[in-house]
Amino acid sequence: MRSKNLATMSLAIMALGFLATLFMPENLAVILLRGGFEAGLVGGIADWFAVTALFRHPLGLPIPHTSLLLKNRNKLIQSLISAMENELLNKESIENKLRKIRMVSLGSGLLTRLFSRKKARAEMLEQLAGMVMRLPLAGAVPYLQTAAADYIRDFELGTAADTIATNLMNEGKDVAALDYALEGVAAWSSRPETRAMLGKIASEKLAEVKLGGLKGMAFQAFVGFMDADMLGEMLQGMLQSGIRDFREEDSPYREEIIREIRVALFQLINDETRHASLKDWALNGIQGESVTAFLTKQLEHIRSKAVALLEEDRVAGGRKLFALYALLVRRVSKEESWIQGWEERIRAALIAAVEANHYRIGLLVKENLDSMDDASLVNMLEEKVGKDLQWIRVNGALCGFVVGLVLTVLQLF
Repeated sequence: MRSKNLATMSLAIMALGFLATLFMPENLAVILLRGGFEAGLVGGIADWFAVTALFRHPLGLPIPHTSLLLKNRNKLIQSLISAMENELLNKESIENKLRKIRMVSLGSGLLTRLFSRKKARAEMLEQLAGMVMRLPLAGAVPYLQTAAADYIRDFELGTAADTIATNLMNEGKDVAALDYALEGVAAWSSRPETRAMLGKIASEKLAEVKLGGLKGMAFQAFVGFMDADMLGEMLQGMLQSGIRDFREEDSPYREEIIREIRVALFQLINDETRHASLKDWALNGIQGESVTAFLTKQLEHIRSKAVALLEEDRVAGGRKLFALYALLVRRVSKEESWIQGWEERIRAALIAAVEANHYRIGLLVKENLDSMDDASLVNMLEEKVGKDLQWIRVNGALCGFVVGLVLTVLQLF
């Protein structure tokens, strides 16, 4: 607006100067000034007409070949679109530029500058804590239960059990388990209370036996001779002796019981009915209310721990977050082939996006220009280039004034 006012003032000065010289006494200076002001007035009016004719009809008169921009609005829009698509932002230039950019390095640099700021790290941790607090844990529990149920259904229990049992037997874990059990039984059988319990049980059971004849008399004599303490001591000794036999490595009883344990174990492993019933039990249990409550409680506990860790690191300025980022960057920087692969993938994706959407540049320009009415379009162009055009008017008036002075001098000569 200042340049437009200046152009109008220059034209007004030329007009006033010309009018003033008409009423001044004739002398050389007045003649020179009148010639200069006259030429400046003509030049200013001519340039005003030319500049105004670009945007609108001068003085509102429909003079031919004026308001050129509005009359050629479609040509102007198409020219802008063509310039944007084929010259300023053509596909080849964009693609060539993208090929020169190292995407991963650029992104890493931006992230490094971001993570190096303490305030940014604190804000990130605060946002992360808020996201963790807003996680719908209750809605996640059914998905966890469904995933666990699907895993149980597809799990080959027999194959896994067979593999585990074979590995355990190859490592001698079944023999170690037998020795552990025998050691526990031996410790239990050596207790005084165990001897008393065995004696009491034996005495009660012998009293229940009913035999007739000589066998009965002999049996009753034996029972009458043996009291509960004697029976308990005898049974305790027999039990401990048997345990010692089982614990000896060359004992045939030991080999037999180990063989029976292994046979029973593999029978259990290959029992499909038991596998199915075990899966049914697990599936029914995983969908139960107790499991739902347990999972919900565990997820809440994990969330509280995560929020506490994030808050602790936020108070500390995000040092752990930065250390984690630095560790990740150092690890990734060693994987040159991985970085190169991602560079190519990102670049290919961007180039493909440019190929598929380049035409949208023209559409966007056209939509924006079509949405503007004539007055808005003219105002926009005047704001962008009007300042320089108004200086044409100023220069026209000044140049006309100078040329008028020269021509007047030539006329005098």
